[in-house]
Parts: sequence; C-alpha cells; structure tokens
Amino acid sequence: MPAEPDLRIHFLDHLIPRATPGDYRVVVKNTLSDPGGELDAQDKLLPSEETFEIKAVRFVLSEASVHAYYPPRESTGAYTRTLPHITLSRSVLPWERNLAGTRAEQPPARPPWLALLVFGENELPDDPAASGDTVLRTVEELRNPAEAGVKGPNLPSGGVDEAEARSKCQTIDVPADLFNAVAPRDDEMYYLAHVRKVVDANKTRADGEVLEEGEYAVVNANRFPHNPGNYAVHLVSLEGFEGRLSGTLPGGTTAVRLCSLHSWSFTSSEGPAADPGALLENLVAPSTADPEKPEALALRLPVTAPVTDDPEDDYVRDRLTRGYTAVPQLTLSGERTFAWYRGPATPVTAFDVPTEHSPGPHTTSDHALIYEREHGIFDVSYAVAWTLGRTIGLADPEYTTAVGRARRELANRATTLMALAGDPARASVDPDAPPALGALRELASAGFRERLSSGLTSPQLPDDAGRRTPQLRVTRAQSRSVLAEERAVSLLRTTAERNAEAIAAWQARLGLLQGVPFHHLVPDPRMLPLESLRMFRLDQGWLDALVAGAADVGVHTSVDSRLAPELNRATARSGNTKRAAGGLLIHSELIPAWPDIKVNAYLEDGTLLTELRRAKPDKRIMLVLWDGVPDKVVIREPGQGIHYGIDAGNRLGLRSLATDPPIGTPLETYYPATGSLFDLHLRSDPDTGPAVLQMFGTGGLVPALARRFGLTDLDPGQLALQLVNAPLEQEILSPTGTAARTETA
Repeated sequence: MPAEPDLRIHFLDHLIPRATPGDYRVVVKNTLSDPGGELDAQDKLLPSEETFEIKAVRFVLSEASVHAYYPPRESTGAYTRTLPHITLSRSVLPWERNLAGTRAEQPPARPPWLALLVFGENELPDDPAASGDTVLRTVEELRNPAEAGVKGPNLPSGGVDEAEARSKCQTIDVPADLFNAVAPRDDEMYYLAHVRKVVDANKTRADGEVLEEGEYAVVNANRFPHNPGNYAVHLVSLEGFEGRLSGTLPGGTTAVRLCSLHSWSFTSSEGPAADPGALLENLVAPSTADPEKPEALALRLPVTAPVTDDPEDDYVRDRLTRGYTAVPQLTLSGERTFAWYRGPATPVTAFDVPTEHSPGPHTTSDHALIYEREHGIFDVSYAVAWTLGRTIGLADPEYTTAVGRARRELANRATTLMALAGDPARASVDPDAPPALGALRELASAGFRERLSSGLTSPQLPDDAGRRTPQLRVTRAQSRSVLAEERAVSLLRTTAERNAEAIAAWQARLGLLQGVPFHHLVPDPRMLPLESLRMFRLDQGWLDALVAGAADVGVHTSVDSRLAPELNRATARSGNTKRAAGGLLIHSELIPAWPDIKVNAYLEDGTLLTELRRAKPDKRIMLVLWDGVPDKVVIREPGQGIHYGIDAGNRLGLRSLATDPPIGTPLETYYPATGSLFDLHLRSDPDTGPAVLQMFGTGGLVPALARRFGLTDLDPGQLALQLVNAPLEQEILSPTGTAARTETA
C-alpha cells in the first residue's frame, strides 16, 4: 500500500512573460469624435510618446535566484539513475528571453533559453576534476573568442552595448564533440523546463530544500551520471545557439564557449553501500527467501546445526529460538560456568514473571535469579536487568539526589508519626503545623470567647487536679502500627507524591531503555550483523526488573524498606507515559545514508502505533520503539525534495495523467514493462559515452511514453511528473501475511 504523498504540487508547462527584454515605445493619441465623425480634426492634440527598456537576467545570475538544486553540492551518493535539476525562485526566468527554434507541431510556446548541462571528469579542459570551475571572461570574449575554432553565442547585433560588453561573466569552453553529445536538441528544449506550483507550505527535506508555497521554475538536465566519479553541473545560456543544437556544429568548430550562470559538483558512486534502495531491499531479503520461515527477521542467534534426536540439543535449540545466548557466570562459591541471558528484546512473547513471593525492595539481585533444576543452569536475565537498573540509577547524581530526598522526607514523617503514637491528643494534630498557627486557629475558633470568660470566673482547681495521667510506654510494634492508620497513610502518601513526579519521569525514560548499554539489548553481535533488520517484542518483566533496580536505590534502614512501597505507588501514579511493547533494530549503511528514514508501524486494522523512542547507538544502528506490537511496518525513503530520474530497476514508475485515479497517483506499473530504460532511450551506450536521454527520433522517450498513455504527445509538466523519482517503500508484514514487499510511492 503506497504511503500518503508528502506534498500537493502542480506541474505547469511554462510561464510566458507578458513582455520580453528590449526597447519599447509607447505612443498615446487623443481623438474626440461623435457618431458623425471626428470633432477635432482641425485642432487635434499632439500625440505623447515615451520609450522604456525591459531588462532581464542575461550573463550573470544572482545567488538569490537559486532556490535549490539536486544532487546537493559536494555530496556523494548513488545518483546513477538521477537527472540533476535546479529550482529557481523566479518562476518566469527560463522564458524571459527568446530562443527561436520551437517544434513545428508544438502549440505556440516558448522554449527556455536556459539549459542544465552535466560534465564528467576530464571532459572540460578548464575543469578536469569536474569541480564546477569556470573561467571569468568579458562578455565580448564570450561572444567573440580570440582562440581559433572556439565559437561563442551568435547574439543579435546591437543587442549588447559597450558597457555590457566590458562586464565580466563566468564561462566554460566545451569541446565540440562533447557539446554535440550532451547539448539538448532544438525540439527537446521545450521539455527540459517546467513550473512547479507548491500548494503545501514549509516542507523541509533531508537535503535542506524547503518547499514553500508559490511558483518555481525547474530546469532539468538530460544526462545521467551513469559512471562513478565526479560530475560538474552548469546552468548555461543557450541564447544565440539557435540552429546549432541539431547535433552538428559549423565546420572548423573545435569548442563552444558558454556563459555559466550557476554551477556545482557532486560525486556519483556505485555498489551496495552507495545505493540506499538496494540496501533497503537487502534488509528484508531473509523474510522473502523462505516462505516457510516468516520469522527470519526475529532477534535471535542463527541456529545452523542439524536437527537431531538428542534432547539436550532440543533444549539448546529451544533456548536459542527464544532469544537466549550463553554468557559466562561466576557463582558465589567461585565456580566458573555459564548461564542463559536474554535482553528485553525478544523474538517471542515472554511469560509473565511472578513477583508476589518477593515484592521488594531488595539490596541484591538474588531474588531475580532463575534456576533450572533439571539442567543445573541459571537464567540471569532478570537479575542482570535489576543490577543494571540499580547501576544506572546510582550513576546519575540527579536521580540519587531525588530518591534520597524522597526517602529522607518519608522517614522523617514516619518517625514523627511514630513518636506521637503514645500521645493521642498530640497525634490528632497535624505534626507539620507550626505552634503559632495552632494558637491562631484556637483564637479564631467558635466559642473561644465564652470558654475564656467561663474559665476566668470559675473556681480554681487544686494544683494536682490538672496533672495528666502518665502514659504507658509504647512498644516499637505499637508505634509502627500507627503507620497503617488511615490518617498516617494519607500523610505519607502526600509526602511521597511531593517528589514522585521527577522520579517517575526518570524511570519512564529508563523504561524506554535510555542509558541501557547496547550489548545488554543485543548480547551477541551475530544476532544483528551488518546489513540486517530485526523485529522484536519487549519483555515487560525484564523492563519491570530494570526499573525496580533503580527504584530500590537508597534503601538503607528498615523504615526505608517499609516505606518503599508507598514511594513506588506514588511514582506509579505520577507516571503517565506509555510502555513500549515492540520495536525494530536496523544495522546498515542505510542509516548514515538516510538519516531521516521514515519508519511507521500499524496494527492489522490500520491503526498507526505511536513511536515512543528512536535512537542511534552507533552511526550504522537505529533503534525504534512503539507502544504496541505492529502487524505491519513500513520503511520509506525520506523526502529529498522533488528530484528526477528513473526508479529502481532502471524503469519509470508511472503516474496517472487523468482524473481517475487522481493525477500523480502511482499506477503500480512500470515503463518499460521489461528490460531497462537505459537500453531503449539513450543517445549512445552509457559505457562508452555520456548517458544522455533521447527525447525524440529513434528511441525517443516522449512519444514512447505518450503511446503508453494512449496520447499523441506529452506536455513538459506531464513528462516531469513521470520523471519524478518515487521514494522507495518497503513493507514488512506479520507472519499471517506476505513476509515483505517493495513498492514505490
């Protein structure tokens, strides 16, 4: 199922200005008339005349006019199927100047005067490294090169004044054979520029381009950087080259001098490491290799040993299948042996761990050890989790300070309550209330005046009449029993909640495995080799043990031990974050290649799961956690702005040109149906010459695509829509469906 499109845009064929650059004369005449004719024939007002000039970009282009370009400057990637392009902020710019030579059968439309040319290493004499270098020359040197055999643009006489002729511009000299090989033909110019109208605003892409609302001109190159190496891209003016774009230049021409308005360079690489699409397909290959093993992407050690009848082999195989690995163990008696360990990421649903027999708090991890009597082996998974949580908690001074303060305040409150247990009169008063406030409450109470008057006028009692009866000394058990009374429980709860929020937030982050060393998640590197993807469930018992280890920090006295459950309950009430239930690990060169890779998880009914955490423990490793166990995971190439070329398999993923389905909707069909577009629509063999797209004539792409849609021709906007590189999308389905499939969107 293709993902929803990121943007809503329109592709327009061109944008023709109302007036082109040049000198203009406006004449205003006044005539006064009625139905009988002119009334001012003998006394006519003199006409008024004004002249003005319209100027436009010609030899120099401001950097502010360049909105974006692709591939990014000095980037390295698998661009072998990409047609470089440049986006201009002035949407009318490519059509501001006239360029004669439109196709006869084309409706009246102006071809652009700009073209984007791509050059490889050792092709341009002045830029052998293909770094995008140019030579600064005067406009006169551009028009009339002094070097023999070098031809400049044939600009109209009088079109350049003396001041402009002396001005400087950036130029490149292109060998004649190379120019004939890469320059667009007259009838192709119309198809290499279009207008992009962006509807959705402020869409930032991975390459830094921000697609904002408005109209932008886009100029496409016609050459694929098919072979690995450096490439330079030049936005050049072809004004004055009308008639020279047919593939042949005048006799004696050795080079063509062009005005370069903007240039940049990039490096095209090949191989799996440079092809993110191939990497993505390879990641899920294990799930499609054997339909009988839909869980090939589970996080576990590979079991390659043959199946035998030995029960011990079955026992070990079962343990490995459930995600365990053997780790060294040193027992308390000093014996060296091994134990089973499994981290929180499990390939199967873990059993609930009974905790009633050991509710805690604890000072050691012995309570979490699991002993298998039949085989005499310990399972240390939960003991390691408890110890790890305690270690992480003790290593964080802010957390230990918060826990220590909470336990100290609870202990002080409990000590006060127990001290007051032998004095019911005092115990009924809030122990935190200052005496002055108690006196003020007495003075303000109802009937205090009458009680005071009565007391002053009543007879005085003997000295021993008001003496209090000595209270019996209470035992420790009696004093502690007061902590179970409803009023004491309420006071303790209030005290615990005072510090619970900060503790709960820290423990929630720990529950999302923040701070957990990676080798505790993946204890054996063979579980997650390079270029692998693994799905897992999260063992809630392991996470509980991890958090419990941190929660047991700071328990020193019997009072701390007794009050720890109250603090834990307050922390649980303060925590409102979701628990992670499922996740994904990727170990691949894809992670640095696609730093903003999109990963979405869905339930069977289409509900999108919430991503709780995304982390990169290593530059090639990514961890994603969700609040549920997904039935489907969709991994998608991050948005790169809009760029052009052909898709994986050297084919075009076709998009609708009609209204049903809506324009731009992927049709899930490809052109050509079989084979490679490189074999059908290039001017020459890309292994021996430039991989330049053939638009018309024998092997022309435009008429071939038009026939595919039942049309006689395509417009520039329609062609651009088909050349938009579709982001690669990979679906991973649950074992109840197809293991995995690749799509483009």
